[in-house]
Amino acid sequence: MKLTIGLSGSARTRPLADGRVGIDGVEPEFTVMGVQALFNLQMTAHPFDVCEFPIVTYLRSLERDRRYLAVPVFPSRHFRLSCIFVGAHSPAVTPSDLAAARIGVSVFDMAAAVWLRGILQDHYGLDRFAPTYVIGGLEGARLGDEHPQLYPPGFTFEHRTDAGLAQLLAAGEIDALMTARAPSTWPGDGVRRLFDEPRAAEFDYYRQTGIFPAMHVLAVKRDIAERCPGLPGALYRAFGTAQQMARDDLFDSAALDTVLPWQLEELLETERALGAGYWATGLAANRPMLERIIDYSLADGLIGTAFTPEDLFAGPGQADILTT
Repeated sequence: MKLTIGLSGSARTRPLADGRVGIDGVEPEFTVMGVQALFNLQMTAHPFDVCEFPIVTYLRSLERDRRYLAVPVFPSRHFRLSCIFVGAHSPAVTPSDLAAARIGVSVFDMAAAVWLRGILQDHYGLDRFAPTYVIGGLEGARLGDEHPQLYPPGFTFEHRTDAGLAQLLAAGEIDALMTARAPSTWPGDGVRRLFDEPRAAEFDYYRQTGIFPAMHVLAVKRDIAERCPGLPGALYRAFGTAQQMARDDLFDSAALDTVLPWQLEELLETERALGAGYWATGLAANRPMLERIIDYSLADGLIGTAFTPEDLFAGPGQADILTT
């Protein structure tokens, strides 16, 4: 079967894109592109049969057209406490100091923002409804090609189209920024991270919860899975193999795969801290994480259904997937 597959570039999916890992029964045609461009394209034109997918947008889709079926593979994960920025001279030293703040966020329902609102409320006492959320492009005015957004009631929003949020923060026109990528105004230009030691804060969060937050999930068009119910399982196995290969590639010291001179030592230190299975595939290992992102999406008003983790993967091929 020929399938088009859209991915953002990462070491975890590269073995698929470069042909080292195959997908049983599939002749794939890969397109690799920047993550935001990928999402904007797939959420509006839907060109790919299989695609890396924003996880909260996937939850929202389950209440609408159910066009897609997820596979419990998570190509992107990130601890996001490192992604909160404030002005260099801001008096804020802890998230609770942002209760009356104007916080920039480029996409309100992106997983990074949903996770942060939930974590900051649960662990730092910042009521998700307390700040004003300033919506705009990160480095410039939004281009108008973004996939449709949802702005739930109960929140206070302000939309800015005249400048990027990074520049607004540096100029002191907003108080903070929640973002999936670091602004160009950091480091320097009057911008600092809210957490001076984000790695320690993120490890503390993991120690308390055991959760490594997923940003993206793999999804296949449901009608294709209905015609080929073995496809979700084949995708699950192939993407899991590619992810393991990415981990093993870090042991190759003949020519470093990254710009990190101690890349292997970083991996081993991470596995000592988080455990060898910290980037897990499958339903069972990810149940607490999935329950949490469902809860946070409900609390934000982005979904109205209290899904179970099984609901995300229920469909063709579920006999294999729900036992992972």
